[in-house]
Formats: sequence, structure tokens, C-alpha cells
Amino acid sequence: MRVTLMWEARAVQGRGPELLEWARAGARVLAREPVRREVFRAPQDRVLVLTWWDADALDAELPELPEPDAALITRPVHRWRFESVE
Repeated sequence: MRVTLMWEARAVQGRGPELLEWARAGARVLAREPVRREVFRAPQDRVLVLTWWDADALDAELPELPEPDAALITRPVHRWRFESVE
């Protein structure tokens, strides 16, 4: 089964580049290497990281990016897990 982890955060206004760099660095040093990884940015200083994993179940134990320093973000990180259906 292929599981995709989504991590999304919104930076404090004007700190989007800093959050983007934080997420890029964190995505490169996960405890295990994912099958695939992509980092995105969006309006309103949002950063999205998607990682793809081979796993036995949707709730499998997988390494995830932590929460950045609270001074860098406007709200808690949103995290979702998806299972490929095709």
C-alpha cells in the first residue's frame, strides 16, 4: 500500500521563506527516507510537504515533520494521511 502524508503550515506574515526553508531542511532529515517527497509553497505564506511511503496500513508508524517553533506559525500544523486508490 502507498500512504501519503500531508503536512501544511501557515507562517506568520512575512516569514514564509523562513518556514519554507525550515520545512525543506526537516523533510531532508526524516528518520527514514520516503519513496518520494515534494515541498510546495502557496499564497498567504503557506508551506505544504507531501511524503509518500510504502506501508502496511494507513495508520502505520511513519516519520513525520514536527511542529515548527510557535513564533514561526500562525496556527497548529495540519496533518492528513491519504491512501492511494489507483
